[in-house]
Amino acid sequence: MEQNNMTSLIMIFGATGDLAKRKLFPSLYRLFSRNKLEKFAVIGVARRSLSNDEFQASVKESVISALGNKENLDEFISHFYYQSHDVSDSNSYVTLRNFADQVDKNYDLLGNRIFYLAMAPEFFGPIALHLKSDGLTDVKGYKRLVIEKPFGHDLESAKKLNEQIRSAFEEKEVYRIDHYLGKEMVRNIEVIRFANAIFEPLWNNRYISNIQITSSETLGVEERGRYYETSGALRDMLQNHMMQMVALLAMEPPISLTTDEVRSEKVRVFRSLRTIEEQEVKEYFVRGQYGEGTIEDVKVPKYRDEAMVDKESNTETFVAGKIMIDNFRWAGVPFYIRTGKRMATKSTKIVVQFKDIPMNLYYQPEKMLNPNLLVIHIQPEEGITLHLNAKKAGGHLDAQEVKLSFANTGIHAMNTPEGYEKLLYDCMRGDATNFTHWDEVAYSWAFVDKISGAWEKTKAEFPNYQSGTMGPDAADELLEKDGFFWWPVTDLEVDICK
Repeated sequence: MEQNNMTSLIMIFGATGDLAKRKLFPSLYRLFSRNKLEKFAVIGVARRSLSNDEFQASVKESVISALGNKENLDEFISHFYYQSHDVSDSNSYVTLRNFADQVDKNYDLLGNRIFYLAMAPEFFGPIALHLKSDGLTDVKGYKRLVIEKPFGHDLESAKKLNEQIRSAFEEKEVYRIDHYLGKEMVRNIEVIRFANAIFEPLWNNRYISNIQITSSETLGVEERGRYYETSGALRDMLQNHMMQMVALLAMEPPISLTTDEVRSEKVRVFRSLRTIEEQEVKEYFVRGQYGEGTIEDVKVPKYRDEAMVDKESNTETFVAGKIMIDNFRWAGVPFYIRTGKRMATKSTKIVVQFKDIPMNLYYQPEKMLNPNLLVIHIQPEEGITLHLNAKKAGGHLDAQEVKLSFANTGIHAMNTPEGYEKLLYDCMRGDATNFTHWDEVAYSWAFVDKISGAWEKTKAEFPNYQSGTMGPDAADELLEKDGFFWWPVTDLEVDICK
């Protein structure tokens, strides 16, 4: 890590937007309150005309809204400044550069700069080019560009965007955020795998029958209809979050836990993905769109009746698929993924299902012996559950399922960092391990483009699942033809000891 790396001037483009208010300001405050920030200042950049006082009041309100009334808030917001800005005008960048130089000098920030683009992706490339051409990246310290998803709309647009960004920043200076990689239990996947002798020898096709990843939401598209119409669940969730979890579950043990070694192993997974041609998509992937239904006793509209959504929309709000990894470790093991909106429950879980034992000595005609499961609970609860079989208390040698659980509760929950907090901290430290490399982006887009290409050529029969359910029947059939079924996420809650 670089020296003085916790000293930085952070410029947030889109500082009046929802992401900055809901995630970035509260996360920065948590770092500040835990003494994780040494010397720092924040310049909020947006088109709106605001005074410093008005901007600081907005930051204070966002922290209180997210975390409640906190100590040292006035000291925290005193580090925040505001600059009205036109992202297409070089004169605005010159003004911003002069202001940034003055703030840097006042706080002795050593020329370290983080540019966080919390804006629509069409501005990523132009802003990056302006930052270089107008002198904001000409600093004696480090410079880092943080960008949100989506990184492009397909492989070609991602390549074009990457060329623009790479003309202004080196790859090692680009931090592509996937906030799932900041979630505590996603980061725990590597530890569970590589720090436990009972799992790593079994983590292959000899002992694992399938792996299921579910990320379900009860919410609809809300006010994001315009964005979602151009994205859909495939691009919004599968191309980034779901693929990253697949890579962490499937990667080989890295030589070390350095950024380059971890990324290298994840890229090897993406290179091993079985290519699905357009005519094969229907054998591997299912799409859905929610209809009317009831969520928590409230009647909700179908997707096509949401604001800013086409009445004949062909956009999917649900995706389920079978991903095959054609390498020595995983040959023949399906990785099933499903994600969708307006589903029965909000849950993100990974279920690793181990193979049945060769001969079931405890076979009971009326009750099959349960397979062993390792469940990684990512949200809303966090924890790990191992499902085993053990003898019933009393009676004969009848086996019953028992669960060994660890939950991030009590003191653990108090110290579990919000995903953005951890990723901001990593960025300031210069640790890019949990950010996506360009190679990961390119390979995942190449995989997803075949699916979206097939779907765009055919009109789907939507809506095909009712709001408040776990998706269309075709998602169940996808597993049934392989002899499996989706493990009900509501039956796999982590046991929390009070």
